[in-house]
Amino acid sequence: MKKTLITLAASGLILTFAAGSALADSHEGGELKPATPVELFACSYNEGKGPADLDQAIAGWNAWADQHQLTDYSGWTLVPYYFGSEQDFDVLWLGGTSKAAELGRAQDLWLATGSEQLAGFNDVWTCDTHANYSTLQFKKPPERENPSNLVLSFTDCSMADGMTFEDLVPSLMEWAAYREGHGSTSGMWVMFPAYGGGGEGFDFKFVASWQNLAEQGADYDQYNESGWEKGNELFQGKVSCDSSRVYLATNRRTADADDG
Repeated sequence: MKKTLITLAASGLILTFAAGSALADSHEGGELKPATPVELFACSYNEGKGPADLDQAIAGWNAWADQHQLTDYSGWTLVPYYFGSEQDFDVLWLGGTSKAAELGRAQDLWLATGSEQLAGFNDVWTCDTHANYSTLQFKKPPERENPSNLVLSFTDCSMADGMTFEDLVPSLMEWAAYREGHGSTSGMWVMFPAYGGGGEGFDFKFVASWQNLAEQGADYDQYNESGWEKGNELFQGKVSCDSSRVYLATNRRTADADDG
């Protein structure tokens, strides 16, 4: 349990999309909004290829998206920063919309008209994972000074025997309020595997975002100084988590603002 609580600290309890995000604010008025879809690709560069080649492929994809007026999709690339040998890839693609039907329409359009741009990506990298996660937001981040570059952490967590996620929701919401009350600038989400996996060794992922590594470190310090007591109160005996992976995220496309 000590490891679990330290992990929650390092993750900020464990993406932020900026204004116009694909992830709607799920923590408003004390209630969670419906989950939103996020797709994730795990990819490795082909021999002789690298970030500059990926930038070129993404430029072609953005031109295609502009041509087809794809205005409801946000996309990010994530590069490992704190990682281990199990993260056997070079880059993640994280993308999503505010509704699953919107994501499906974007994917249908891509399959029907994006073959040239897909070939550009396939020349640069090989992706061995394409997964979909149902995502709830527990803490909305403040407006970012630089929303195009962020720090994200991911932690795999499993509930204790006899616990349901419904049992955890009050603790998660209280922790989000506690963090905000103690100056945290993080955003916080929970992601459930929906498609593309099978046999997962976890129930859900805790995900957190910060503007930079210094802001992440501030949450780490606050937890070590006093936040661990609140963490014990809320989570002891309820959930166990592995070590967090941390990524440097770059925005590649931002959806139009959701007026709803």
